[in-house]
Amino acid sequence: AKWPYTRVWIPDPDEVWRSAEIIKDYKEGDKSLQLKLEDETLYEYPIDLQGNELPFLRNPDILVGQNDLTALSYLHEPAVLHNLKVRFLESNHIYTYCGIVLVAINPYEQLPIYEQDVIYAYSGQNMGDMDPHIFAVAEEAYKQMARDEKNQSIIVSGESGAGKTVSAKYAMRFFATVGGSASETNIEAKVLASSPIMEAIGNAKTTRNDNSSRFGKYIQIGFDKRYHIIGANMRTYLLEKSRVVFQAEDERNYHIFYQLCASSSLPEFKDLGLTCAEDFFYTSQGGDTSIDGVDDADDFEKTRHAFTLLGVKESHQMTIFRIIAAILHLGNLEIQGERDGEACSVSSEDEHLSNFCSLLGVEHSQMQHWLCHRKLVTTAETYVKSMSLHQVVNARNALAKHIYAQLFNWIVQHINKALHTTVKQHSFIGVLDIYGFETFEVNSFEQFCINYANEKLQQQFNSHVFKLEQEEYMKEGIPWTLIDFYDNQPCIDLIEAKLGILDLLDEECKVPKGTDQNWAQKLYDRHATSQHFQKPRMSNTSFIILHFADKVEYQSEGFLEKNRDTVYEEQINILKASKYQMVADLFQEEKEAVPATAVRKGTPRISVRSARPAFKAANKEHRKTVGHQVM
Repeated sequence: AKWPYTRVWIPDPDEVWRSAEIIKDYKEGDKSLQLKLEDETLYEYPIDLQGNELPFLRNPDILVGQNDLTALSYLHEPAVLHNLKVRFLESNHIYTYCGIVLVAINPYEQLPIYEQDVIYAYSGQNMGDMDPHIFAVAEEAYKQMARDEKNQSIIVSGESGAGKTVSAKYAMRFFATVGGSASETNIEAKVLASSPIMEAIGNAKTTRNDNSSRFGKYIQIGFDKRYHIIGANMRTYLLEKSRVVFQAEDERNYHIFYQLCASSSLPEFKDLGLTCAEDFFYTSQGGDTSIDGVDDADDFEKTRHAFTLLGVKESHQMTIFRIIAAILHLGNLEIQGERDGEACSVSSEDEHLSNFCSLLGVEHSQMQHWLCHRKLVTTAETYVKSMSLHQVVNARNALAKHIYAQLFNWIVQHINKALHTTVKQHSFIGVLDIYGFETFEVNSFEQFCINYANEKLQQQFNSHVFKLEQEEYMKEGIPWTLIDFYDNQPCIDLIEAKLGILDLLDEECKVPKGTDQNWAQKLYDRHATSQHFQKPRMSNTSFIILHFADKVEYQSEGFLEKNRDTVYEEQINILKASKYQMVADLFQEEKEAVPATAVRKGTPRISVRSARPAFKAANKEHRKTVGHQVM
């Protein structure tokens, strides 16, 4: 019998990897390999003699299509991709295991594999006995919690648009079904009802994904001694506030704004002064305000129903919608520049200012004045200073972002109150759904924070899949060749170590005349030799980071402003004096969500810029910049 030639994978600019056969034996020192491609053409593959890098070997056909990647003889990038492609295209399987990890491919359509009977089919089964599925992973977590009496966590990671939020929802639905409570508290329905609310206030259309989560969330589902659900608790991480005031082309603000505009003709909303989303600056910067296949008015019904199910009173719901509408009016204020833009004013006749003040129950003339002025206090005197057009627009946007963030946190607290239980929790399963790695045409501070959080998550993944597994083998004395896996610690150090990117950013924020450009220059000076940092040839304000997932170029413009996250105290004081209790309460004490991927302890605070001199404020708790909230 004629033995088949060895088959290999070679890089290809179009197909990423191509298969080829070696047609002549390779001898050490050869400068090239003689190959035959699948279309029968011959190809001479050059070999880098320094690195001695030979092409990857291809698995025998009998192994291809395995439902667990660890069963492959060769486990490397082309082998993994080919196996996933064969399963997806030839067998319609979107799920494949890699040991304890479930790899999911987003089919971008609804599949009939999540019904109640499928949940019951996976309940009580062993992970290896059934086809790979999110329910199998959820069942494994549920079983191990019960059997080993140990709390469990499911981490859902992947790039933007990979299907993380949907996967997290299916895991929660599984627990709500198999852990159905014995009592009639309806707690499972409440746990599931938190999803449409969080998606309305925390998800938006991006160019990568029509329903992209713009915040991270960790949900802990609590169980009693008999492993029935008794309650849940949600922690949120680093909401992308800049989206409230700015959207890139083809993107939208948070869904809730469009849902409310689409329902503005309902009689209960006639006092909100809303029209269609195209009429408001904060909802129309991305262009098209609709999403194909999405009915915003219909989704708003679901959002309201979920609020009701979670026990949010009708009066509180109306206040939430009033605040959302007020933010839209704030974005439409007409700010007139005076004295060559060095001073500004807002007309007392401005209908959007009137709507903003009446919706929030605040003093009209005060708001009109303090939108355009700020108070400065020196040791000798206090004086009021006009703000430039640029400063007023920045301060107005900062106020809009702050109002939205405080409302977001209030809603999260109320969801948690509704899901809280007085019954003693015996154990829990956590589900982490964090924003995915992303890279756009223009990448700013938001992408930097998101990608840094993903870099940390990837490190967790590496340490679980590789480090811990290998330590287990060594402990048990199993013969094993150590796999040299990619450790991204150097990239994390570049960002978070002493004099790293975040440290230098905070330093520049403290400098009275600090600028984005000066900060970028300090990055070039300090990190030019780092293997994960590059300066683009054509720019003096951008920088490139070589992340685990991709090379990303970040524009430094706006980093300092977004990192400081400053709102003016005078404007906040007006909101604190609102005649509506709920509005006033939002601003009494700065309550922020817990820090993202809380590696550093301590609760972050929004920087509220006070008029008082710095030395008086020195004994206040150290306020954290946004960048350090991610750490």
